[in-house]
Amino acid sequence: MSHQGNEPEHLSGKDPLCLEIFARLSEYLDGELAAEDCAGIEAHIADCAPCVEFVKQLRASIEASHRFKVPAEPAPVDAALRGKLSQAWSEALARKKAAGQG
Repeated sequence: MSHQGNEPEHLSGKDPLCLEIFARLSEYLDGELAAEDCAGIEAHIADCAPCVEFVKQLRASIEASHRFKVPAEPAPVDAALRGKLSQAWSEALARKKAAGQG
């Protein structure tokens, strides 16, 4: 494989091992890999700055997703307001039809 200047492959992001690590990091962080696979990933990460940074960013993304809260469902629209909205919608459709747009 070609290198950019004298830069090692793992610093250029083209190292096949880095790409394999990147592909398995979610499983690693979720505790879904066998112990020997985890040990291999940890050994590589210990000596690879791009992988360390990638792990840091992935962990931050996972933490952010755990903090995400789905907004509460809005309160139901009362019958009077629903009636006004329905009337306004019907009137808008009638105006559109009368203008030849419908």
